[in-house]
Amino acid sequence: MTTNLRLLFKSTAVRLSAVYILLFALCASFLVFYVTALSERLLTQQTRDALQQEMAEVQRAYNLNGMNGLLRSMERRSRQPGAGLYIIANPSGEILAGNVADIQPGVMDKEGWTQRPFRYDRYNDAENARPHLAMGHVFFLDNGLRIVIGRDLGDPDRFRALVRRALMVALAIMGGGAVIIWFFIGRNALKRIDRMSAASKKIMGGDLSERLPVTGSGDEFDRLSGSLNAMLDRIEKLNEGLRQVSDNIAHDLKTPLTRLRNKAADALAERDGDERRVALEGIIAESDQLIRTFNALLMISRVEAGSIAAEMQEVDVSAIAADSAELYEPVADEAGLALEADIAPDLRVKGNRELIGQALTNLLDNAIKYAECGDGPAKIRVTLAREGARTVLSVADNGPGVPEDRRDDVTKRFVRLDESRSKPGTGLGLSLVAAVMELHGGKLELKATDPTAATPGLTVRMVFP
Repeated sequence: MTTNLRLLFKSTAVRLSAVYILLFALCASFLVFYVTALSERLLTQQTRDALQQEMAEVQRAYNLNGMNGLLRSMERRSRQPGAGLYIIANPSGEILAGNVADIQPGVMDKEGWTQRPFRYDRYNDAENARPHLAMGHVFFLDNGLRIVIGRDLGDPDRFRALVRRALMVALAIMGGGAVIIWFFIGRNALKRIDRMSAASKKIMGGDLSERLPVTGSGDEFDRLSGSLNAMLDRIEKLNEGLRQVSDNIAHDLKTPLTRLRNKAADALAERDGDERRVALEGIIAESDQLIRTFNALLMISRVEAGSIAAEMQEVDVSAIAADSAELYEPVADEAGLALEADIAPDLRVKGNRELIGQALTNLLDNAIKYAECGDGPAKIRVTLAREGARTVLSVADNGPGVPEDRRDDVTKRFVRLDESRSKPGTGLGLSLVAAVMELHGGKLELKATDPTAATPGLTVRMVFP
């Protein structure tokens, strides 16, 4: 329990909550004193206004009926419920008449409002009774008598105490509730952090399939877990790609290396110069093919790792498509193919010009290799168009196509269908195109050009966001 509390108070969420509670307590305390003082000033002002009204009425009674009118008016007022203080004293301050037993000395020495509350005693007060406080106004008559009209301050004091007590109770309730809520929220946050830590330990232990927990609340923890899970997905995919590359190199490059070794041995065995030259040329051709394979693998790895993502900028994909179609048109003619282009002008995407051009080149190479296998006139069609908010660059042929259940496989490294193994190539072309589209935030789509034809062909669509 002690360890859990120590961890709880070390968490940032709990510390922030403690700061919020402290600030709340300071603001609430200020509010208590401010409301109390404001209420006291308001009641004091109301008391002063009531006194002024009574003084005016008593003064009017004195002006109309003299001393007798003054006495009658004060006697009548002193008998009313909740009456104030009414005192008549001689010049020496001795009380001659009124409804109080005694008054603080010195109160009647000066005419006007009393500077501060004064003490007085009521009739029938017990000996140990708390002295009463009042405020009032003193004025002198022409015959030397002194009149005091005042109001007890008990009501304002009681109201102030009541307001302060109510605010303090409310503050205590809100503070207690805040502490309880803070405790449970902190415990919940700590539990979520513990679950994230446990998942992290499994990941560090080598289980890259483990993911950080996501509750679905969409809060900061969920957003952090989502970002880290996306990073883990990326790492797992790169590791899987690395494993596949290692396996593919071990299997698919073993044959060309063995063939290269055998050709080198044959070249050493040849005594005739021409035959040796032919053997050496074959070795160079095999070496060039291996270099191209490793270059393609290196390019795919760089693209999948995102190491060239910083080179993204707005590029004119219309110009890239037009240049590639123009470049491959003579190659298609030489192979007996018709290359058609339908390219919308001035379409731009954010990307890497070299990678987009390389991807389109790979698609055109594949189309030229397989379009001639189709029935009827072999043709290739390059299309660039806007589809809603997306830009779609596609290459279509009328070759044998790819079975629907194998379309995901052909985008993997070194995967080649049995029908295409007689064709030159390494099986890396579509892998590079898929990696390029993932880098650009788009997707690669494969579908049949004409599903009803004997040779349905293949349409490869590069869909840019």
